[in-house]
Amino acid sequence: MIRAISSRVLCVCLALPVATATLGISACAGGPSTVDDELGAELAYLGLDRAIDRAIKLGFDGYNAASNANIPEQREAGDVGGEMTVGGKVDQGASNNKEMDLEVTLVNYNDGPVQTEYEIIYNGGPAILDLSLKGLPDANLTGSLTGTFAMDGDLVGNVALDLAITGMTQDRGDGTIERAPGTIRVVGTATSDYGVFNVDVAL
Repeated sequence: MIRAISSRVLCVCLALPVATATLGISACAGGPSTVDDELGAELAYLGLDRAIDRAIKLGFDGYNAASNANIPEQREAGDVGGEMTVGGKVDQGASNNKEMDLEVTLVNYNDGPVQTEYEIIYNGGPAILDLSLKGLPDANLTGSLTGTFAMDGDLVGNVALDLAITGMTQDRGDGTIERAPGTIRVVGTATSDYGVFNVDVAL
């Protein structure tokens, strides 16, 4: 099945160049680009790949900045445009086990071209980012990110994330906490009108 991107109008070509047909992509003279379902499902997630990393980073920034149960809202621009906001709550007290209940919101968020040619802009949320830290400062990290964002640009529709997060934390050397480099793994699904993409990435 072939879906239109950008214009929401299906474009049917009588002949496809071999080079583009093998990628599941075609271009009709005077019409929009098209993308097949399998590629579309992958692109819907890939446009958010950098955002998952950014959301976890902002969650830790908020944790380190918190003076009470409410985490100060953390904001950061996308690589190309728009903004991500992360806020929420964290357990307080002397325990070395902490729970963070966060919300992630995107406004015109764009980290740049996906696979060099597709521009996807994301809006909406809040998605729910829950992080559990057991044994701080060198804690076992588990968590999840679930929620739906609206896509615009070269893909149109919604993408729903259902992701599990695992990894480790460490002390930065100044009493604040960060992710231990190379330990974060994200698995789960990104579901859009194009289908389901299985996510399994290391951050």
